[in-house]
Parts: sequence; C-alpha cells; structure tokens
Amino acid sequence: MNAIPPSAVITAFSDARDERLAARDLAQKLRHDNLGCVLFFCSIDYRLDRLAGALAEAFGDLPLCGCTSAGEITSRGYDSGTIVAIGFDRRFFSVGARLIERLDGFSLADAQQLTDSLLCECRAASVARVDADNTFVLTLLDGLSVNEELVLATLNSALGSITSLGGSAGDDYRLSGTYVYSDGAFHSNAAMVLMINSALDFEVFSFHHLRPATVKLVVTAADAERRVVQELNAEPAAEAYARLVGVPVAELDDVVFARYPLAVRINNDYYARSIQRVNDDLSLSFYCAVENGIVLTAMHTGSILDELDQTLSDIEERLGPAWVTLGCDCCLRRQEIEADGTVDQASALLRRHSVVGFNTYGEQFNGMHINQTMTGVAIGRRQRSRR
Repeated sequence: MNAIPPSAVITAFSDARDERLAARDLAQKLRHDNLGCVLFFCSIDYRLDRLAGALAEAFGDLPLCGCTSAGEITSRGYDSGTIVAIGFDRRFFSVGARLIERLDGFSLADAQQLTDSLLCECRAASVARVDADNTFVLTLLDGLSVNEELVLATLNSALGSITSLGGSAGDDYRLSGTYVYSDGAFHSNAAMVLMINSALDFEVFSFHHLRPATVKLVVTAADAERRVVQELNAEPAAEAYARLVGVPVAELDDVVFARYPLAVRINNDYYARSIQRVNDDLSLSFYCAVENGIVLTAMHTGSILDELDQTLSDIEERLGPAWVTLGCDCCLRRQEIEADGTVDQASALLRRHSVVGFNTYGEQFNGMHINQTMTGVAIGRRQRSRR
C-alpha cells in the first residue's frame, strides 16, 4: 500500500486580527498543488464581510466552507479570536458542498435532491466507492435558527445509511447572530451540507460525560417554536430549576447550566437539553427542542477530561494515529472546563489527539440535534482495505 503524503490532510490557524492578513496566512499554510477543499471555523470577532472578501481573494476559486464559532480548537488546543482550517487533498477526498438557504422550508424532496446531487458529484471524482463505508456527511447550521431538528431529521431520511455529524454555528455567547459560509459570503438562517468521500480510514463518534440522577422535571408549559419553557412542574421554570440545583435564580448562568444539565431519555440513552438563558419572565430558553409534556432528567457530570481521553484513545486503538480529529464541541463543555480551571489539561489532550474544530451551540449526529457532547470524525493515516 502506497504511503499517504503529508498533504492528505493539513490543518492551520491564524490569530491575525486583520481579516486580509488572516486569510493570507491560512492560504500560505494550506495551499499545495492537490488542495481540493478547505473547511474553516472563525471567531465572530472578525468583520465577516471583510473576512469573506479576504478569503475569496486569498483562495480564489478553491471551494471553501465554514461557520462562525463560540470558540475555536486549534493546534494550541482551546483557542479564541482565531480562524482555524482543514485542507483536504483531492487525491484522497472528494468533498461536495451545498447551501440550504431557507431552513424552515426544507422539505424531503429538497433533501433527496440535495443528497442525489452530492452523491453524483462524489462518484464523478472517483476517489473511493461512494457508499456508507467510505462516505460521511458534515452539517453546519445557523445555531440561532431554531430549525435544526426539522432540517436534520429531513436530511437524515434522505441520507439512508450514510452517517452524518456536525455542529451549530456560534457567536461567542452573544446570542445575536450566527452564520455559515458558502460561495464567498456568510449566511444566516442557512446550513451547509458537506458530503465527504474518502479513501482513508475514518470513524465518526459522539460522546458525553453526563450520568442520570433520579430527579425529574416535567415541562408543563412551553413555546416549542421558540424553544422556551415557561413552567416546570407547574411553577416558573427558572425557579424550579434553581431550586433543583441549589442556586438563586439571580445566579443562574452558563457555568451553572453546564454543571447541572437536564436531559431527555430516548430508549435507553439520555440526550442533553441544555439551557441557553433565563428570561425576564422566569422562563428558560433552550438550545434544543422542548415541548409540553416531556420529562427532563437531572444529570450529573462525570470527568470530562477522562471521558475525552478514553474515548479518543479507544478510537485510535482501532484506527491508528489520526491525521486530524474534527471536533464539534459544545460550548457548555468548554464553559465547564474553564470554570474548573482545567483548560491547560484539556488543551493538552486535544493536542495529543490532533483535535481541530470549534465550540458549538449544538451538535448533530445521525439526524439528531443534541447538546453537551463532543461529536466529530477521526480521519486516519491508512487507506481503507475495502474500496
């Protein structure tokens, strides 16, 4: 089997504050004769109109996709105020990308047409057989659109057995505007869908460090369209939650939400429904879908660092050393790590496992929109034996 060249997957980042300098820096680090596509994640601190123009100028006609973040993961580990990117060698990856411009109108017919066109594009590249063994889909969605569940479930129906993963764009906890990038511009109320077909080994994953407690809260009043819960157990939601976690309502913040998550049970698994903020009327806004009648389970947090290290080590046992592990890491996981004062330890683990990616407002896995996970894909250094 031929050796895989170092250019198969290249990662780079820039912390230059000037948009043109940052784009040029990335292009200089990533460009080579066989560069086929670039995926990036950027801080909302950049002037996005300027950054879009600078990227188009620096990379020319090369396909670029990306989104804004709630923090970046670079070769330094947890980072901020940067732009981080992954360059894919077209000899080993075929990457097809499509923009969904109106999330609330995305239909099954749209999803099927989108999927069929991406499959045709990947087959035409002849990198590897286009099937579920050699192909995965990455989704990047506007993290404030409140349409993630609809889009993901619809898309998943069209993808069939092809695994999907992804993350929702962030804006450094400002909760004012999140964006995806396509065709030289940033877009809101939109999503990017990337189909990635590869001759290299890869493994898609999703994990968390949450364990269920015994206490339950029932949603007794909610505005499902806005993901707002007005009542838990028939009392103001913020008051019920504050009593559960032993914190005054006035002290509820992102750190509390990260340390004391709530989750919904589906079959035998628990999926976090993370709280975004407390509203003036003592209702709670959530990052994920909520509706009347659902039962939320209080969760304990285990060791976030042990879970991270063990899970990625297990993947490397199966896959071998990774070129890169693309990580979509919930912003509340980072909040917890920062509050615990373990950022340096976490960053060391991220470097050890070659993780590059971003902090999200929600993660996506096989058609589900979830919270407080790290979801991603490890791309190995060996070609798949099945082609």
